[in-house]
Amino acid sequence: MKVIDINNLTKIYNGSEVMVKAVNNISLSFEQGEFAAIVGPSGSGKTTLLNMIGGLDKPTEGEILVGGTNIGGLSASKLIDFRLKNIGFVFQAYNLIPVLTAKENVEFIMELQGKSRLERDERSIALLSAVGLGERVNARPAKLSGGQQQRVAVARALASKPKFVLADEPTANLDSKSTETLLDIMEELNKKENITFIFSTHDQRVVNKARRVITVEDGCVVSDEKRN
Repeated sequence: MKVIDINNLTKIYNGSEVMVKAVNNISLSFEQGEFAAIVGPSGSGKTTLLNMIGGLDKPTEGEILVGGTNIGGLSASKLIDFRLKNIGFVFQAYNLIPVLTAKENVEFIMELQGKSRLERDERSIALLSAVGLGERVNARPAKLSGGQQQRVAVARALASKPKFVLADEPTANLDSKSTETLLDIMEELNKKENITFIFSTHDQRVVNKARRVITVEDGCVVSDEKRN
């Protein structure tokens, strides 16, 4: 089942002296359950592409359909609501709320969705257990390692039961062991729950795990390789 359909997507930034075409007429689609990596050198357009898929940036031309909804055509308030219900995000910088515990960070998005306390409790504990932090549910971010914080961020991304998860350089600040643990967890969640993961990455370890590798250069897709 197709979860994302991208048609003739272009993003142009108008600087003071020069016009930059960060994404140049890209068309792609993603199926349910994919584990895909978008790769390319700095400035290639991969993060801009990921941000547009997530509705964090609007295209100059073209469309992004998520479950049939053209997210580029949504108003700001409807887009916020759509992201909340359909898209999970994992960022390089973790973006956890420092005054909240691991459990409260995971629960936060469900609270915004209006979920009951019982549902929030059960799902947050189940997700933190799934990412290997069942014993650290009451720890605040400052008491967790970088790898543990990123695992909380993965649990938070899944809390809303999204159609897909976008991960922008999620391993950039992690050591090798933490990276390996995080990728194993995300791969297991992908296979077990059929959750679609799309990475933007420079990390060869992420690329090695991916079952689809999309290479972007100068805003264009130059290769799209699917693996078994």
